[in-house]
Amino acid sequence: MHIKAARFLAVLAARNKEFWRDRAALAWSFLFPIAVVIGFAFAFSGDRLELYKVGVLSGDASTAQQFLGTRYVQFIPINDADADRRAAIAKVERHQLDLLIEPAAHRYWVNDTSPRGYMLERMLRGATSVPYTKQAVTGREIRYVDWLIPGLLSMNMMFSALFGVGYVIVRYRKNGVLRRLRATPVTAFEFLAAQVVSRLWLILGITAIVYVGSDLVVGFSMFGSYLDLLILFTLGSVTMISLALLVAARVSSEELAGGLLNMITWPMMFLSGVWFSLEGLNPYIRDIAQLLPLTHLIEGARAIMLDGAHLSDISGDVITLAVMSVVFLALGAYTFRWE
Repeated sequence: MHIKAARFLAVLAARNKEFWRDRAALAWSFLFPIAVVIGFAFAFSGDRLELYKVGVLSGDASTAQQFLGTRYVQFIPINDADADRRAAIAKVERHQLDLLIEPAAHRYWVNDTSPRGYMLERMLRGATSVPYTKQAVTGREIRYVDWLIPGLLSMNMMFSALFGVGYVIVRYRKNGVLRRLRATPVTAFEFLAAQVVSRLWLILGITAIVYVGSDLVVGFSMFGSYLDLLILFTLGSVTMISLALLVAARVSSEELAGGLLNMITWPMMFLSGVWFSLEGLNPYIRDIAQLLPLTHLIEGARAIMLDGAHLSDISGDVITLAVMSVVFLALGAYTFRWE
């Protein structure tokens, strides 16, 4: 057992030294996400130009038909379940929804500190013949940069895991490094475990530095537990690394590996809610997004950072990431080849 640990640590140390000596990759891992955060902070620091957003609870909407036909307003259907209702009200509190209406009960929720909410409230009162009861809420506005940070951190973890592990293993196989390792006492499990641990602590370390640096530059909201966020990011990193191992298990061409990794990362980057909310999208697109590990990582991180959620509140995302990790690791280990 001691000899196995020594072999594992030797491979782990070699991989860590290789990463730290690659100055270009190291600088890119740190500077790129910070630069994107700063850029978006400046880009969205002025008046926003998007449409008004109104949540509409399901039920009889006959008394609000004229208002629901208002142009330049995005109406988002919301299920009339307690959990969905509370989530929608929380979005009104944080200015993520400008107004929430329940036509069947003739009432609406608005944040009195929201200029958009004030305008929509006037429009609603002028477009309905039946009086609507006002439910005033208060809360701090969530800026776009606040909403962006969890997705950006998760996306950076995805790229670091997939390209930092998958592409490297393929390069090892192409250059004959794996063939030479096969002649040593190192087992495939020890080699793969070393890759997982090496990339895992590097990803978490870089993410922590980027988090602190971005917070010092632009400042963003954090309402949840740092420990819960660390656990979620650790699990998400393991999932992404496992996916990278699965992709690189048998591929020997760097060009093919690059194509496969891009084919995986691009849909996740655009369908997992990194840059924009999935609300209001086609239901089929949202269903597809739930099949992507990055979606669950981002949703969990946003719930912790913006809503103050605990791990028990995002148990669905946590369980999904854990299952994906086990499946990807098992398939990757089963299909792995040295040459």
